[in-house]
Order: sequence, then C-alpha cells, then structure tokens
Amino acid sequence: MRKPIVAGNWKMHKTSREAAELAAEIKRELGDMDQVECVLCPPFTSLRAVREVIAGSRLQLGAQNCHWEKQGAFTGEVSAPMLLEEGCSYVIIGHSERRQYFGETDETVARRVRGALDAGLKTIVCVGETLAEREAGTTCSVVERQVRIGLSQVRAGEWDRVVVAYEPVWAIGTGRNATAEQAQEVHAWIRKILRELGGDAAERVRIQYGGSVKPDNAHELFSQPDVDGGLIGGASLKADSFAAIVRAAL
Repeated sequence: MRKPIVAGNWKMHKTSREAAELAAEIKRELGDMDQVECVLCPPFTSLRAVREVIAGSRLQLGAQNCHWEKQGAFTGEVSAPMLLEEGCSYVIIGHSERRQYFGETDETVARRVRGALDAGLKTIVCVGETLAEREAGTTCSVVERQVRIGLSQVRAGEWDRVVVAYEPVWAIGTGRNATAEQAQEVHAWIRKILRELGGDAAERVRIQYGGSVKPDNAHELFSQPDVDGGLIGGASLKADSFAAIVRAAL
C-alpha cells in the first residue's frame, strides 16, 4: 500500500514573512496528520522561515529545483547539499515551467536527479505533455521518453526516494484538468515503464497528479488506483484549500 503524498509548489510566491504565515496556517490544519505525506515547497528565500515554523510537525520541506553539481561557478543555481542544510527532504525536478522558461531538458533532469539522490534528497520528478502533443496523440510516447531519460540514472535501492509527478502542461494554471480517467490512463502507463526500469520497486513508487487540482476535483482524481496524491500549485497558496486537497487523499 503506497502512502499518498501531496506537495504544495508555491512557485515564485510568498516573501519569507508571508511564507511563514501560510506554513503556520497549514501546520494548524495538518501538522499532526500522518496518513498522507505532506510537503511544502516555498521559494529558496523562504526555506529557512518555513523550516522554523513546521519544526516538530509531520510536515516536510521541499525545494523547487537544484543543480547537479555540489558547488561551482553556476550563478543563480542552488545545490542539493545546500538544500539539505536548509532542512529540505524533497526537491522538485523538471517542472514544465523549468523546461519551458529555463531550457531544462530530459538529460539535465536526469543529472539533477542524480545529484539530488547522491546528496540524500528525495526527488519529485515532473513529466507531462503539451496540448499540441496531446492533440497529436503522442502523450504516451512523450511521457515515456521523459520518464526513461529523466530516471535513467536512478540505481537499484533508490526507487523509494523517487516520486513521479504527472502534470499535463495544458492543465497547469489554466483551470483545465485531466479527467480522472485521463489521469489514470497516463499514470498506469508510467507505472508500466517504471516496472521495466525498477522491477518490483515500481509498485512502491508514488505517482502524483498535478494540474489545476482543487478541493472539488481532488477526491475523484486521487481515488484512481495509480494516482498517489498531487503536486499542487495555485491551490496550495491558501491553507484551507490545500488542507482540503490533502484530506481528499485519505
């Protein structure tokens, strides 16, 4: 039985003060919950503030990106060891916005995954197709390529530290979401690929859905057999809506 995992991706929202306030509200709502793994992913500048607020609770801290090198001349980047020192246990890698706006590729995703795992972080690895790719009927081939290359450097014994997030690009921040049936179809396809890559360990890998998840559609999405929670964007910026989504994963 896979434990559901719901992560809030706050993207480029919330100053440190605002992030601490939001984290405190979420802690009041969910701090003792242990049936669902709950991860908060604020901007880098707010990691320490959120860490201090959620200390002693079951909430976990995650970052939104990391570089594959431990250190070096990479202006604007942050390394996995740096994130560990700030109290992170998770890091999101390969989000579609990173691919779209900052030139990340399947190959650099694989390198970032390797760097994060080497440092001891758990990874949330994002995959998903664009609207044009869905309309062209290439969803499965696109997602398969992203999974196979992005996870190509994961070694035996490391699969328990990998979460895959299926986020159809056309559903992120648009108000449109995949139906529960569409989500399950792609999640089942991802599970099949994971079995080929990781054998029996694939059954333990959690696959999140992301893309306009809201309190009113979360339960239907999360009730699908291969949907193990969600990576939540806009709805994670309000404590009550995020808490409602987390509870929908029970």
